[in-house]
Amino acid sequence: MTAADEGAEGVARAPRIPGPRRSADDHADLTGGPEPDVEEGPDPVEEAAEPDVPVLSHGVLKSLLGAWALSACSAGETAAVEAHLTECGPCADEALRLRDAVALLHRDRDLDLDPLLRSRVLENCLGRRPARIPVPDWVTPYDAETARLDALLRDIGDSEWHAPVRLTWYEEDRQVRRKATVAGVIGHLFAVDGLVAGALGLDDPLGAGTPELSPSERTEAFWSGLGRPPGRALREPWRDQSHTLIRTVSFAGRGVADLTVTYKDFALPLRDSLLERAFECWLHADDIANAVAYPYEPPCGAHLHGMIDLATRLLPAALAGRRRTGLAAPARQLVAAGAPGRSLHLEVEGAGGGHWYIALDSPAAIGDPDRAVAQVAMEGVEFCQLVAGRISPEEAAAGQDGDREAIRDVLAAAASLSRL
Repeated sequence: MTAADEGAEGVARAPRIPGPRRSADDHADLTGGPEPDVEEGPDPVEEAAEPDVPVLSHGVLKSLLGAWALSACSAGETAAVEAHLTECGPCADEALRLRDAVALLHRDRDLDLDPLLRSRVLENCLGRRPARIPVPDWVTPYDAETARLDALLRDIGDSEWHAPVRLTWYEEDRQVRRKATVAGVIGHLFAVDGLVAGALGLDDPLGAGTPELSPSERTEAFWSGLGRPPGRALREPWRDQSHTLIRTVSFAGRGVADLTVTYKDFALPLRDSLLERAFECWLHADDIANAVAYPYEPPCGAHLHGMIDLATRLLPAALAGRRRTGLAAPARQLVAAGAPGRSLHLEVEGAGGGHWYIALDSPAAIGDPDRAVAQVAMEGVEFCQLVAGRISPEEAAAGQDGDREAIRDVLAAAASLSRL
């Protein structure tokens, strides 16, 4: 910064804001004629006559700020605007903002936004004026993942909504694949999110009076009810529904977190249900991103940790269910409910990582480090891909130690949590 200049009367003035630098083309001779001889001497720019400076009102000068930032004003207008900027603070601030915006239009500059920009903007806004009705912490993963998917959908073209997407999950220890489109995946998310909407008393996307259906059955019913191949038109109802869910839960208060959401074959409290919906939203967004060659990152560490924690809490019941159907080894040491039992130590590395102890013999037992008989180490995203059925149990564990039978049963139970 430079010190303020003083006029003839000794009054301090604000420093002059220089105009944007002209490009070489502004001074080039485009006539194609021979270049004129240049004699040594003073800079001809310095000897150029001062332009006539028109007398303009504040409103006119303010309207010229955009043209000034783009170097589109005449010499006289430029001089008038810049003289005005030394006297008018609001116009000077606006001129600087416009000139910074013009810099973003440079053709060679990367216009991709910083992935953390949204978080920084929200943090700054909430720090200045906190939300009157804040979104509960347990809803933020769903809020974040639906917003990220919506940003992806906003960027793709109409034709890409019909791009093929291969959906993969596990059923009865075998990998199942189903072909869909980008629009079909959004229809799937829209239909299954309707289970949460129904639990909150909101409109069901399948219509009033729809019988109790599993997530897969709801998806098939929604797809079959479409009169023609779906496209971009599905984005708005899906996003409106997610906004309504977040807004309704935020206004409902604390007790709503324990509301039961039924998935026909199982049920979850609303707190876990929205975390499960955030997990599925992320995985299907990744499916879509792969189909349209769009870069897509995993959730932030805190949200990923919550998703992994939910999966580990569901594993003992999944393991017990597989044991009843003969798909897992029999229990070895049954214990009373709430008592520590044989456990598998799951060590998850990377963002969202941590240590979990999974009860092996009873879903009501407590995992205990002192009774761990096996250990599995894997990366957080890899574990989530296993739970989503994207990779097989044989492909999953990077490190294994201890009881091989327990390791095999837990990894197979993790894959069995997946579904369409």
